[in-house]
Amino acid sequence: MKNLLITGGAGFIGSNFIKYILKNYPNYRIVNFDLLTYAGNLNNLKEEEDNPNYIFVQGDIREKENLENLFKEYTFNYIVNFAAESHVDRSINNPAIFAKTNTLGTQILLDAAKTHWQKRKDEQGYPIYRKEVRFIQISTDEVYGELDSEEYFNENSPLKPSSPYSASKASADFFANSYYDTFKLPLNITRCSNNYGPYQFPEKLIPLMITNALQNKKLPVFGDGMQIRDWLHVRDHCKALDLILHEGKLGEVYNIGGNNEITNIELIKTILDKLNKSKELIEHVRDRLNHDRRYAIDNSKIASELGWKPKFSLQTGIDQTINWYLNNKDWWKKIKNGKYQKYYQKMYENR
Repeated sequence: MKNLLITGGAGFIGSNFIKYILKNYPNYRIVNFDLLTYAGNLNNLKEEEDNPNYIFVQGDIREKENLENLFKEYTFNYIVNFAAESHVDRSINNPAIFAKTNTLGTQILLDAAKTHWQKRKDEQGYPIYRKEVRFIQISTDEVYGELDSEEYFNENSPLKPSSPYSASKASADFFANSYYDTFKLPLNITRCSNNYGPYQFPEKLIPLMITNALQNKKLPVFGDGMQIRDWLHVRDHCKALDLILHEGKLGEVYNIGGNNEITNIELIKTILDKLNKSKELIEHVRDRLNHDRRYAIDNSKIASELGWKPKFSLQTGIDQTINWYLNNKDWWKKIKNGKYQKYYQKMYENR
């Protein structure tokens, strides 16, 4: 049996990846290591609680002692690092927590992997690691910064982050790459476009618009809503990560894009149409500071090298996602009507 450490597994993408692995790899044991901050939700994995191949451990990747105890108890074959603060608006309000978690936390986790995977050193002093080990650093297309209308980011595009969130993720990428170059730590970096799908915390655009519309609340749209994003269904993302984990070339960066570009305002109107809700619910609010206008990534590398391509069109994916939120109202109402309600009010007041 192989042991897979997933950090941040109680979050949106992490919990979906745990479900994917447990379904497709019955000989894998997963340790979900999560601090359970505001967006970490163990209800995302309610169905997996009784699975003997699933273990939850609460802890913080920023705390070296936490990781030491974890690595002493389990011998990991793979590590997939989803643990991160991920909301741009929160990073503008509190950059320090993003630097501590996304950058420093990643470096501490990389160091733990290097220490515990190392068997010995070669004649030149480079570490020699156990067989079949790999570290996957989950990053974002936002590290590339803003993009002109006719271009696409590829893996060789320079990093030019424009928010504290994307800066913290770019810094983590640099650390990961340095551990590969300096210590030969077996790893890959993945950079995905905007994810959507089941279990996404309803501060993000698609679930916020769906749930607000279902409650006949205003739908806050930053600025003119003409920002363009590429949308990737979380299940397509999980399949891509599976291929990279098992077949990716070590040391490589892989962009994972959904080939679904659309403006925010067009996407929001599509959601309202599908829910038969009035567009009068749309409320334009003050734009985010230094709001990037367009992200789009070229996924031809993962397509040609690993044979991956997204299966979900945006039309199919949005229908599936809306149905999920319609059928899981208890899940999101506990979040939106609970202790986070004041946060939502504060985020959008005076915009």
